[in-house]
Amino acid sequence: MKICVIGAGSIGGFVGVKLALTGAAVTLIARGPNLQAIRRHGMRLMQGGLEYVAGSVKATSSLGEAGPQDVVILAMKAHQVLPVVAELPMLLHDRTVIIPMQNGIPWWYFQRPRPNQDFSGREARYVESVDPGGAIAKAIEPERLIGCVVYPACELAAPGVVRHIEGERFPLGELDGTATPRVKQLASLFESAGFKAPVLEDIRAEIWLKLWGNLTFNPLSALTHSTLVDICRFPLARELAVNMMREAEAVANRLGIQFRLSLERRISGAERVGKHKTSMLQDVEAGRAPEIDALVGAVIELGKVVGVPTPHIETVYALMKLLGRTMQEEKVCIRAHPFPG
Repeated sequence: MKICVIGAGSIGGFVGVKLALTGAAVTLIARGPNLQAIRRHGMRLMQGGLEYVAGSVKATSSLGEAGPQDVVILAMKAHQVLPVVAELPMLLHDRTVIIPMQNGIPWWYFQRPRPNQDFSGREARYVESVDPGGAIAKAIEPERLIGCVVYPACELAAPGVVRHIEGERFPLGELDGTATPRVKQLASLFESAGFKAPVLEDIRAEIWLKLWGNLTFNPLSALTHSTLVDICRFPLARELAVNMMREAEAVANRLGIQFRLSLERRISGAERVGKHKTSMLQDVEAGRAPEIDALVGAVIELGKVVGVPTPHIETVYALMKLLGRTMQEEKVCIRAHPFPG
């Protein structure tokens, strides 16, 4: 099977190495020092005290050079999808499957609903926060898509080197909830690579469950330079997180989503992760644009669509947007430093 991973960063590199070790023909789309390191030494993965090296992977910055693939994994951040869609057809044949691995509300949220899912005529609606004007939705056929939720936490420790922190789950699901042969085949492929990849009837519900924590803890950690356990154990921050999560739950409920975990259990799960820096905090420290619209802005947008107010989420969103603009205009990264002396 020919698999192309666009975005060989932390998650893309993790998935690429593990799939390559199954014998799949993996091509990684990367750039800069990361690309050069992969070409010289292969893609390396540090996991559980062991080092895995996928030396057989093909690495390129050109989608055209990669050629048609059986599976295309979009492993970049949500705001990085649009720049590649014009070149995406170079990777496709008639049966190519595309697996988006972005966090947050996906551009395809209202496409191919489940038979019992009432979007009240919203099937043609675009999620403007992540897909202004529907440019991505117009460019990618929804029939090609398999939904995916990314639970592992990884970091790009050095160019060409991924460090796995925790987690192995990549739930998969057809957008319309059907258990097709192709989604079952992909789940088997992921499981052969050592992942947990259950096929879900309602992938949107799982997206919301993951997002429930991300939309809260990611921006709070980026704004306060605190880890998950710090936020959960500081009463004022925990209270803010609870209020944000209650607002998000109300939006999800109005869209027909019921969470399979309680709010307190979801917070306890975040607290157990411990002194872990969220991906948004890592982005702020590295000077990368924070992934705020898919994680937070889209929830505000959907709240307005269904008539649910989200004042706490909107406040945090405003602060993160300002932080992102400051980083861009001043061309700075923002990280904590020890006191002098």
